[in-house]
Amino acid sequence: MTPNLSPVDVLLTLPFPTNLVAQLQEVSPRLRVSVHGAQKPEDIPADVWNRTEVLYTTPQVLPTEEQAPNLKWIQFHYAGIDKMGEAPILKKAGLQITTMSGAAVSQMGEYILAMLLALGHKFPAMAAQQRKSDWPKDRWERLKPLELRGSTVGIVGYGSIGRQTARLLQAFGATVLATKRNAMNPSDPGYVPEGLGDPHGDFVHRLYPHTALRSMVKECDFVVVTLPLNNETRGLVDASVLAAMKPTAFIVDVSRGGVIEHKALIRALEDHKLAGAGLDVFPEEPLPKDSPLWQMPNVLISPHISGISAHYDERAAAMFSANLRNYLAGQPLYNLYSLERGY
Repeated sequence: MTPNLSPVDVLLTLPFPTNLVAQLQEVSPRLRVSVHGAQKPEDIPADVWNRTEVLYTTPQVLPTEEQAPNLKWIQFHYAGIDKMGEAPILKKAGLQITTMSGAAVSQMGEYILAMLLALGHKFPAMAAQQRKSDWPKDRWERLKPLELRGSTVGIVGYGSIGRQTARLLQAFGATVLATKRNAMNPSDPGYVPEGLGDPHGDFVHRLYPHTALRSMVKECDFVVVTLPLNNETRGLVDASVLAAMKPTAFIVDVSRGGVIEHKALIRALEDHKLAGAGLDVFPEEPLPKDSPLWQMPNVLISPHISGISAHYDERAAAMFSANLRNYLAGQPLYNLYSLERGY
């Protein structure tokens, strides 16, 4: 069988630096990589859309099927694409859609560890006392930490971020529990940068199906939520799940706003049914100024930045390069997105 040597037009709608564009071009002489920075589909010339076979883009820059008749694969720049809407092009027959899952695991794993350590070691309380120039006499009791060593950490959604978190937690001597859609299969078929993650499920002590979430959180001193947002996960961490947690436990959320029921979370925090929370995502962003979460002394808030890194484009280019090699070889792509599943 004669190999396919026809050229493949690749369009990037983000302004990648020239060295990363060159890295993509070096994948194969068959590739014709062009960069057209765009904020909306109309920013791309019609002739460019017409010849594009592979599109690297954001959910804001998607063509119609008529604009891009030769489009066969869309690689998104982000892992979470729940806000891409109902773009008709995504339903094109034979179109492959992939996400950037795995490219942000390094910085997000560090962010989660920072939150776990800050909450467990009472950093919010210490920061409040520093602002008051207060050296508390009861500091031995008030600031007694909940250490990761010997603790149980539950990860809600054992995907790429959860697996990197589990890897990092090994050094701290924590027991890791996790939920997974298919709890009988601990392996990860997705994109895993070398030396990161948990490809074979070696770092998790027990896997639970999502239906057993309440059973898992009962055992946990810390709970980390890393799920994508879809019809199955919306409101999954509800009042009943929060009520099942220990009152001494902390929760960290880096998933998507909507996975945790925030009204129930606020009530649990106000009623001291939880020890505290580290929150990076919210149902409404920016978080409204009148949200009681801002003023809670046991809550750490960040403005949806857990995935930000000065190295993100480099890591994204490495992942896209791996997927381009698979595409040209006719091999399965990493991180295939299912419209039905929503991830």
